[in-house]
Amino acid sequence: METVILFPAIDLKNGQCVRLEQGDMARATVFNLNPAAQAQSFVEQGFEYLHVVDLDGAFAGKPVNAQAVEAMLKTIKIPVQLGGGIRDLATVEAWLDKGITRVIIGTAAVRDPELVKAAARKFPGRVAVGLDARDGKVAVEGWAETSQVTVLEIAKRFEDAGVAAIIFTDIARDGLLKGLNLDATIALADAISIPVIASGGLASIEDVKAMLTPRARKLAGAIAGRALYDGRLDPAAALTLIRNARAA
Repeated sequence: METVILFPAIDLKNGQCVRLEQGDMARATVFNLNPAAQAQSFVEQGFEYLHVVDLDGAFAGKPVNAQAVEAMLKTIKIPVQLGGGIRDLATVEAWLDKGITRVIIGTAAVRDPELVKAAARKFPGRVAVGLDARDGKVAVEGWAETSQVTVLEIAKRFEDAGVAAIIFTDIARDGLLKGLNLDATIALADAISIPVIASGGLASIEDVKAMLTPRARKLAGAIAGRALYDGRLDPAAALTLIRNARAA
């Protein structure tokens, strides 16, 4: 369990920190007008790695909330992984140069797998793939479109490519506090050699306990969003569980 990380999520829309329900931009709740302050709050709570998504960027196909991201990078010192609107090598390189630890490629991983492979070769350990599934099929363009390929089909394309992680989101659960889809996430992790991070629906300390069980031993971590903002997940309790699991 030494590699399990709980990532607090900051989703950016119009420069603000929001949470969506099932990826629907019309169902956004604003939780903080100052993303850098929110990032600092997560650091103070003891989190070791931040997960950030430029939601506007995911729809636009290019970075939109760069100012907010750069403000976070100036404010905090923990590693940050960033997704949303990263569709070419120049954007990957620009973000890594600005201090992002790991970029997440989503839509382009489906449309242009060679980009992921080239980026992973050029920046080993610093490129992750975001696979967001609706009924098992991968959704793209900020989840506005559903492709005809399965998560496993896409993930297998990147075996031996040097991809640092697959971030697997169950869209049906995202932002709804229904609990992680651990069955599907574990099945994916067991089928590939790339570390898998669970995303979408984390609701309570029970989800954290479940991801620390022996059957989930291949999971590299999980992303927590609304449960942290709503106060349903106690950060101190969750991080203590993870620390104890690592020590054991």
